[in-house]
Amino acid sequence: MPVNLANGEPLAWDAPGLDADTKAMLDNLQANILRAHVREHLSVLLVSFGDGADGRRFLHGLVPLVKSARTHLAEVRAFNGTRAPGTPYVGVGISKLGYLKLGHSTTGFTDNAFKSGLKRRTDTLSDPPVSAWEAPYRGEIHAVVLIGDATEATVTATRERVLALLPATATIVGEESGHGLRNAQGNGIEHFGYIDGRSQPLFLADQVAAEPGHNWTPFFPLNHILVADPLAPKPARHMGSYLVFRKLEQNVRAFRQAEEDLADALGLAGADRALAGALLVGRFRNGTPLRLHGRPSSDGHPVQNDFSYRDDPDGAKCPFSAHIRKTNPRDSKDGGLERVLGVMMARRGQTYGARTDIPWDDAPPRTRPTGGVGLLFMAFNASLQSQFEFTQQAWADNSGFPVEGTGHDPVIGQGRREGKVSFPKAWGSEQHGAPQQQAPQTVTMKGGEYFFMPSLAYLKSL
Repeated sequence: MPVNLANGEPLAWDAPGLDADTKAMLDNLQANILRAHVREHLSVLLVSFGDGADGRRFLHGLVPLVKSARTHLAEVRAFNGTRAPGTPYVGVGISKLGYLKLGHSTTGFTDNAFKSGLKRRTDTLSDPPVSAWEAPYRGEIHAVVLIGDATEATVTATRERVLALLPATATIVGEESGHGLRNAQGNGIEHFGYIDGRSQPLFLADQVAAEPGHNWTPFFPLNHILVADPLAPKPARHMGSYLVFRKLEQNVRAFRQAEEDLADALGLAGADRALAGALLVGRFRNGTPLRLHGRPSSDGHPVQNDFSYRDDPDGAKCPFSAHIRKTNPRDSKDGGLERVLGVMMARRGQTYGARTDIPWDDAPPRTRPTGGVGLLFMAFNASLQSQFEFTQQAWADNSGFPVEGTGHDPVIGQGRREGKVSFPKAWGSEQHGAPQQQAPQTVTMKGGEYFFMPSLAYLKSL
């Protein structure tokens, strides 16, 4: 029988009575999709195939390096129990043009955004024109190989193994390197200095049990992330996921200046100036949700995620324009818009670029980088069009969401920011101050592509 992707219960991947189809799905699903794999160090290889037959042999040759979801989950369980180290992560994605180069029809893929390719979606996403993208992304990219692990040495060694399989007719048209960025408490942050990746959809029973929700439910069914692999031997049990990959450069100096300008406009002084950045992001730098607290919790306090905005209908505590409220409205305990519309994505991004400053401190904006650092944004979707594109276009870039006058997402929003935005005079106050100019766009898309992460069964069949 087909795997039940719409099951209303989290997947108990290690249950003794797990049915054969679900076992086969886990044994053929790539790692890092259902649960994030450690990628403190990451190499991203963008590949173009000159010959389809050579491309198929290359992808088939990668199979011994690509572990299954079940193997990954077992490694996580072993590490949590005995600290036994796992094996490196190797992930493989194929673009629409890549499938055509390999000699396959793409009619079985149902996602129109994937079948168009990212270059043809610039208007939909308010992206820069392709001519402004970095050179590696302007040409054809047929496949992406992701190599990640906890140490740089293992990533380097695995990368060499991958390159040794590359045929002479194939080309590495580009390569990106990512590495984890952490604050003094060891929490993962992005280059603006804020804890990142805290709110993720959870699909597995052991993860959901570890994060019970009374105000917000992090569980989402498998149909938010998995689809049948149309080119696999048995699509009903061989699953894959659509991957969006985008290189996002961050102008840290401009964002920090926007924080300072907003703090001045609101008359904030001393420790209260941290509120300005939280009004833009929705969390303080250490992850404290603005919905719950008007000041950051003490360092070392667990990052809270069990909250919704039902009791903040007017944005008195967390403005409608705040990044995390724009992209995750949390309008009900059981998932609300995210669940009904099926838009919640599993984000697996990684920061890139070196810093000489301390990203999370209060140094002046002039000491911050204006480019060369950012995020390698990666997210898995069951539908690129209904999830990633919808979130970016209908929420982040829509100045009228969730209410008229909200403005663009101050972090990832793209496009002209013409309207002004108002903020509460004080945390929890229903009275708003004078409208303020929106924060400028400080994140620039430098290139990317849409991929499908096929099943191992497909890769083995090549």
